[in-house]
Amino acid sequence: MKKLIAPEILSKEVVAKSRLFQIESLDLKFSNGEERTYERMKPSGRSAVMIVPVTESGDLLLVREYAAGTERYELGFPKGLVDLGETALEAANRELKEEIGFGANQLTPLKEVVLAPSYFSSKMTLFVAQDLYPEKLEGDEPEPLELVRWPVAQAEELITHVDFGEARSITALMLALKYLEAR
Repeated sequence: MKKLIAPEILSKEVVAKSRLFQIESLDLKFSNGEERTYERMKPSGRSAVMIVPVTESGDLLLVREYAAGTERYELGFPKGLVDLGETALEAANRELKEEIGFGANQLTPLKEVVLAPSYFSSKMTLFVAQDLYPEKLEGDEPEPLELVRWPVAQAEELITHVDFGEARSITALMLALKYLEAR
């Protein structure tokens, strides 16, 4: 296989900015001499976590929350940013407590994923959480999240559920099912 040579970054410039996001323009020169301008979300340096909680009785715990991007309520797994000074494992347990009112004695990392790598650099670590115990922390959500229990045995139906469409949640579910099946 031919060794790929990353393009040279000729310049970087923030071309748009909001309260939450910065769009960066990159002028690139590829190894074959081609030059192109790409745009991306400026890297924030923060990563995120998503957790697939599984109860002793074999239920998945999901949350239904409003998503401004789709302008509707979406069903998915607990998730959030890793705070400064926090490990992904610590963030996963904190997010569980904030979003569903449970902590986990066993958190197993499944995979680190990137959403749309042409535009974003942020990484998200996917976990499966087991041996859950009740513990609630105050979160930053604007309204209480609806907790939804879904039997692992009916996971195939969840995949086709109209409200369960986030690619990262589907990926997390598939990896969690593979993990659970192997155990």
